Amino acid sequence: MKFALTAMLAACCALQPTIAAAADAADAGYAIRLMTPETALKAALAGQAACRKAGFQATIAVVDRTGQVQVVLRDRFAGMHTVEAAIDKAWTAVSFKMDTTALAKATAAASASSGIRHIPRALAVGGGMLVEAAGAPYGAVGVSGAPSGDNDDLCARAAIDAVIDDLNL
Repeated sequence: MKFALTAMLAACCALQPTIAAAADAADAGYAIRLMTPETALKAALAGQAACRKAGFQATIAVVDRTGQVQVVLRDRFAGMHTVEAAIDKAWTAVSFKMDTTALAKATAAASASSGIRHIPRALAVGGGMLVEAAGAPYGAVGVSGAPSGDNDDLCARAAIDAVIDDLNL
């Protein structure tokens, strides 16, 4: 009996490197989904159209899931500050994995998370929305230039709605 137990233990120990190697190989990489530049541009154009229809001159930025800029589309009369603000709103949404309107509420003054507002580039104001489809994050849209964050959100939602079916396929 002692010999059988020792043999089993030896066999298990011999397999351990093989099992560990298989686990390491499985964890050594991963696949992600990204919007094509054409999809990002389609979203930006739809966001711009929604802002124009509502009478706003705005900038629409689309970033990938790592926060890298894919598209920035500034309407002709959008303020100079709107370019950086739109990019930062999109970056903030993808970085914190939440829409910036929700982040603004979660980081209000005197809240436990209010310090987040001091992180460079973090912009906790409406207009940044995550792009998620088929159970995966793709990036975010940021809009700046409408008279309020709520209005920026409407344009960002239109941008996402324009491409969500393409991404869900």
